[in-house]
Amino acid sequence: MEQEPNDVMILSAISQGVKKFDKISKKTKIDSQEVQNLLERLEDKGFIIVIEKKGLFGLKKEIVLTDKGRKELEERKFELQQNWNQMIEIWKGGDKQKLQQHMDENRSIIPSMMFLGIMDMMMFSTMMGFMGMTMTSFIPDQYTDGGGHDMGNQDMGHDTGQDFSSGGSGFGDGGPGDMGGFDVNF
Repeated sequence: MEQEPNDVMILSAISQGVKKFDKISKKTKIDSQEVQNLLERLEDKGFIIVIEKKGLFGLKKEIVLTDKGRKELEERKFELQQNWNQMIEIWKGGDKQKLQQHMDENRSIIPSMMFLGIMDMMMFSTMMGFMGMTMTSFIPDQYTDGGGHDMGNQDMGHDTGQDFSSGGSGFGDGGPGDMGGFDVNF
């Protein structure tokens, strides 16, 4: 069944604890009217439910995933990961036309891959350079600062394993072999 690419971003945001409509729209960077339409569709499919709770100022609504919604999210993540792996294999094969065709055919899911942290942005940038293109060719403006740089707060697959809460920069001392906390071996 063909799904809206933004469905998975909304399901993922909810799974991460974002339970309010306005916060879902802000986190996913999806227009509020589209978020409303998608939430209604997700509720109709049984992927989410709206719970009313008593709050300090009256009733408040929270959106939560159902078990069916969690299963759908996991399946969609798997599909997106498979698609990303396929892009990598095409890139490694050195066929620029095939890579561009694959990306053109899958343009609508690229923001979902970014949002879910499936896409390695360094590698994606390298792929774009390989094809002689810029990242803005495939990434909608609301996900960049206008220069093709990701502005989201998603994990893009580069875990330095460092705790930044101690006040230090966490980027090493700059000595020999120090790569500044970035994984360069992709």
